[in-house]
Amino acid sequence: MNKISKILIGSNNKGKFKEISDLLPQSIEKISPAKMGIKSPEETGKTFLENAELKADFFCKQSKMTTIADDSGLEVSCLNGEPGILSARWADQYGGFDSAMLEILKRVRHFNSKKKIKDTNARFICALTIQWTNGKKISEQGTIEGNIISKKGKNGFGYDAIFTPKGYKKTFGEMEYNKKVLIDHRFVAFKKLEKKIKDYF
Repeated sequence: MNKISKILIGSNNKGKFKEISDLLPQSIEKISPAKMGIKSPEETGKTFLENAELKADFFCKQSKMTTIADDSGLEVSCLNGEPGILSARWADQYGGFDSAMLEILKRVRHFNSKKKIKDTNARFICALTIQWTNGKKISEQGTIEGNIISKKGKNGFGYDAIFTPKGYKKTFGEMEYNKKVLIDHRFVAFKKLEKKIKDYF
């Protein structure tokens, strides 16, 4: 069994790249697609898992390196699970994550405006895939439940500032990085994956 000494992290999102880098053992050299001039593929999957595997396969073949890739997003219960796998595309559509967060808050408020019991339930989901150059791949998925609240905090990225995980009073945007990365959906997915790949480290 060949130990992994170098890995491509299949994301051109700097926030994701840092989080995944910090989850992996320090001894492994982490390479970004940008360093190799590889642009991200079109995400045509219907689920987080399909998109994670699509990205891992694409980046693995382009780089000819063992690759780890994720697909993640925010599902809001009262919005029928939106933005879901379209989380990044919502940000593009509304002109950035700040505007997309305001759109979510507006829709959640509208949904709850005449409800006695407010529904602010939401979850972050992350599918994580590692793929080797011989085509072998392993995938896992992690979820963290929580609630949508008004935008707070400037840490994190994406929709972190409007999401409070269950059991906590701070949004991901308010949490210190070192605390957030040990409880979030990417961490949950990685811990499941790690059990299956620890022999490769």
